[in-house]
Amino acid sequence: MKRNYLLGSLFMALLGASIALFAYTKFFEKPTVAGSKDSSKVELHDAQAYLTSLQMQEGQVDLTYAAEQTVHAVVHVRIKTMVGGQADNPILEWFYGDRYSKPREVEGFGSGVIISSDGYIITNNHVVENAESVEVALNDKRTFTAQVVGRDPSTDIALLKIKVDGLPFIKYGDSDQLKLGEWVLAVGNPFNLTSTVTAGIVSAKGRSLSLNEGDYKIESFIQTDAALNMGNSGGALVNTKGLLVGITSAIVSPNGGYAGNSFAIPVTIVKKVVDDLKEFGEVQRAIIGVNIKEVESEDARKQNLSEIRGVLVAGIVEDGSAKAAGLKENDIIVKFDDVSVNSVPELQEQVGKHRPGDRANITYLRNGKETTVQILLKNVAGNTNIVKAGMGKDTVFGAKLEPLGSSEKRSFDVNYGVKVTDLNEGKFKDLGIKRGYIILSINGKKVNSPSDVRDFTNNESTLKSIGGIQADGTVFSYQFGN
Repeated sequence: MKRNYLLGSLFMALLGASIALFAYTKFFEKPTVAGSKDSSKVELHDAQAYLTSLQMQEGQVDLTYAAEQTVHAVVHVRIKTMVGGQADNPILEWFYGDRYSKPREVEGFGSGVIISSDGYIITNNHVVENAESVEVALNDKRTFTAQVVGRDPSTDIALLKIKVDGLPFIKYGDSDQLKLGEWVLAVGNPFNLTSTVTAGIVSAKGRSLSLNEGDYKIESFIQTDAALNMGNSGGALVNTKGLLVGITSAIVSPNGGYAGNSFAIPVTIVKKVVDDLKEFGEVQRAIIGVNIKEVESEDARKQNLSEIRGVLVAGIVEDGSAKAAGLKENDIIVKFDDVSVNSVPELQEQVGKHRPGDRANITYLRNGKETTVQILLKNVAGNTNIVKAGMGKDTVFGAKLEPLGSSEKRSFDVNYGVKVTDLNEGKFKDLGIKRGYIILSINGKKVNSPSDVRDFTNNESTLKSIGGIQADGTVFSYQFGN
């Protein structure tokens, strides 16, 4: 017995020595640095991270490497905008005076993630959507004026660009591979405290919070318990390897502070939106031509399903991709491009990875039988053309419009109207209309959607009057001839 014990101890000692010798010869014998021509060698800090992981006890997670790799690639986004109250409210003007009735400059802040060495930065749309100017402060305290390359309210993503090279950046990971209980880090600038790192686990995936606006909104949030607060919006959610898996976007809280749950946009959605904004200035949104809803127990019973799964087709769009592929109302979609989908957000996330003109497999159940067909994805106009900035369905007279959200309606005390979210060359720009203006009426008729503006002007051929609210809260009204 004693002899066996001694032999076992000797074997373990030899094994430990072998591992140490292997690590030394592989990582430390001739260490190379970044930029070395010898690509077969691992950088010194990577070797150290590897050896650190060997020293960790079972069950422990080392987050220091991920924090070190990401903290310098997360920036502080500062915005300035003009706000002001409605000048025709005498009660508030009596109590608050000029502070309410006159436009004033206010500052806001958030976070951003550098994704390339030449200065492209991802942040949230809600951080910069009403900004008159955007400034980015790097972790080394350098500051730069940022250009807003493009924004997408439907996913709450915006892309910024600063003129500088040689920046540290975070590489994309794969949010599809995240597992419940996996450790993640949130890096951002809460309360103007720069370079703040918090940690948590993935609590859930595919969450929908009904925060984004628009008919084609995509919400499939990663839920974590990493602490987020005001200013974290637009920051990085990374895995333990330091790879970007999400853009932090929201919290659910009764008082505006962290309350245990935080939410990030999956990088699979982010990457597609960013690529589109860089290449076209407009998101190329693919649709399958169906109205969808969650599968309920009664739907599963009618389809003789042993479990509640998939997404129910509640309606089919005429001349849409789904109808051409043979789908019908009450079919249950269970896979898209061979990925299982069990909720509306999950299906939206998978479709959102594609562009019009792409082909994808769609698997559905009908009368208990599973069928897979190929579908040709189209854009919102019903074709496969590329939509460039200023050419979208929601663009009228050169202005990109979107319906007012519920919070904006409450803020301006209206129950209708559209907001100017972007402005290109066209009649509205010539008239002095600016981004952030609210259009309430066109040719004497109240408007609720971009299509109303197009219809009431006879497809942009007639404009006799326009009225609404400027970004600072003051009312405007223009008349043109008879």
